[in-house]
Amino acid sequence: MRAAVMRHSQLVVDTIPDPTPLEGEVVVKTLACGICGSDLHALKHADKMVEAARESGAPFTLDVTRDVVMGHEFCAEVVAFGPNSSAAVKTGDRVVSMPLIFRNGAMHGVGYSNDVPGGYGEYMVLSTGLVLPVPNGLSTQHAALTEPMAVGVHAVAKARLDTYDAPLVIGCGPVGLAVIAALKLRGCAPIVAADFSPMRRALAERMGAHVVVDPAQRRAIETFSEATSMRPAVIFECVGVPGLLRQIMGEAPPQARVVVVGVCMDDDVIRPMVGINKELAVQFVLGYTPDEFAQTLQAIAEGQIDVAPLITGRVGLDAVPAAFETLGKPDAHAKILVEPWG
Repeated sequence: MRAAVMRHSQLVVDTIPDPTPLEGEVVVKTLACGICGSDLHALKHADKMVEAARESGAPFTLDVTRDVVMGHEFCAEVVAFGPNSSAAVKTGDRVVSMPLIFRNGAMHGVGYSNDVPGGYGEYMVLSTGLVLPVPNGLSTQHAALTEPMAVGVHAVAKARLDTYDAPLVIGCGPVGLAVIAALKLRGCAPIVAADFSPMRRALAERMGAHVVVDPAQRRAIETFSEATSMRPAVIFECVGVPGLLRQIMGEAPPQARVVVVGVCMDDDVIRPMVGINKELAVQFVLGYTPDEFAQTLQAIAEGQIDVAPLITGRVGLDAVPAAFETLGKPDAHAKILVEPWG
């Protein structure tokens, strides 16, 4: 099969062997797969991801010296089943899945594994126990955004918002936009969002933000305080750059909760006494639960989460390397979908 392969910190389009399913697995044809910011990080900093996984004890199996086919935000079509395998779907069904598979005694992240390819290839293997059928009427492109939107749903759930809490979203890239959509789904108001990019601020409003602010013109916390009348603050950090967490802690009001959703690939420094003096709570989040993933798919299918504004580009396999370069420019795109058969 053809695939966009991460090889020695570069993306190359090559022909590689088709994946072979084991028991409990299903072969699927990739129809659409979103390019995630984590993939941009992995291309240049996969060694740091592996190091952090080892430090935290995460079951992350990846050899950066070997090929990897990335892509974990996908919608696919069932092609065949592995030996002694069955599922609540049949050949020809469109499916989505949490990007996890257990094989040969190890857990693999689909799209972050040397042994199972992700959605930047024409075919994948998935776990029969995790695939979910795409509801009738939901487009393939919108279904592919189940995974990134589930990240926002999980982050909001971990925030444990109370009735009078008010959210502030720092960063309106795909992660921040997913958080805004999840906050809207919960009926939170007002939702305040901050980003330097005019395009991303406009997308934040389309996804449900009531107030947006350009941090270059005004401090986000000032706009937040004005818009919320000093209600308890829950601040979602959705950027992931060194120094931002310390800045947020310095500007946050007393008793605020900070939810760290952005993925920072480098070491960072905070000042604990600032957090102590203000009695701040900091919550780091990752991924989602199976229930949250299924609930997100249903919310998209029912129109409760409108993902259409997020899709700003679609490319075939040959254009994946260029798409990675393009996504480094914040005003160019939100979400680019890879369509291997397009």
